[in-house]
Amino acid sequence: MHGQDPELLIGICTFRRPELARALESLARLRPCGMTVGIAIADNDTTPSAQALVARIAASHPLPITYLHAPERNISIARNALLDHARATGARLHVSFDDDQTAEPEWLEQTVQTWREGQRDPAGPFGVVLGPVRAMYQPGSPRWLERGGLHDTLPVTDRKGTIISGYTGNTLFDMADPALQGLRFDVARGRTGGEDTAFFSDYLAAGGRIAFAPGAVVHEVVPQDRASLKWLLKRRYRMGQTHASLVARGRSRAGRLRAAGIAAAKAAACGGMALVGAGDPVRRNRQLMRAALHVGAGAYLAGAPRIELYGTAPEGATPAAPIAADGIGPNGMGPKGT
Repeated sequence: MHGQDPELLIGICTFRRPELARALESLARLRPCGMTVGIAIADNDTTPSAQALVARIAASHPLPITYLHAPERNISIARNALLDHARATGARLHVSFDDDQTAEPEWLEQTVQTWREGQRDPAGPFGVVLGPVRAMYQPGSPRWLERGGLHDTLPVTDRKGTIISGYTGNTLFDMADPALQGLRFDVARGRTGGEDTAFFSDYLAAGGRIAFAPGAVVHEVVPQDRASLKWLLKRRYRMGQTHASLVARGRSRAGRLRAAGIAAAKAAACGGMALVGAGDPVRRNRQLMRAALHVGAGAYLAGAPRIELYGTAPEGATPAAPIAADGIGPNGMGPKGT
């Protein structure tokens, strides 16, 4: 297996997270999925800070690991580096996985099985498969967070059950899907977040289809600084800004202001429902999160700047930022790379 380019590439973006070691340990226990599998890690730090850790783990890992240096502190650059690497190696499937996640042994098997079943769908094949991300809370976190599953990540569907948005982190991409050809993650959104929402909006607009693999579960530990209503409200506010930035495409200023007014009305309605459910923390806080989303949308449409959740802008802010690759094989060395 180590002498071949993988048919399936697990791609991980990382930025100064020691949890990467635990993520890779979980991938060492995966059950076979019927394809040759490799791992690529895109280090988004300015300096190659994760290289030594990756080399140490790669020396004994059952799957071949390739290290990519994809600076700097802009998640879209790292995501694009992984897409480029998957294409360069000829991988049919690229599966995104986060550096703070752990996988169940059957995770990849379930993901690939759902993709194979989707290839036989009468309405056409599915080029993307999403799996659930289940949050794991640390001791001392508010109990209402776990009871409400408010950090879990699941697909958004319309009334017919069709998935209408996507996310990265437990996501399979069929690199042969015509709807994926030429798509890139927007570097301008690489600091604010929302790059995945914009990517999947373009993918669906190009005719792409998304399936869901409920048995392909990964777990994600919620840091203490994110286990709060304040963080959730800020995240939803940003999500509202992202949604509004997509809605605003091609709209006149008058149209944007009308949409901002509608968002403000929805935010007020959600605030009222939060008051009605004040005695139930889960019900109340869900409505507050919905209100924050609408506030974010209305603020963006009215001209407010987008907030930044992580990272810094790459110097020059050019989409073509250089990406150096250093392939690390099972013994910590090797010719692999882009």
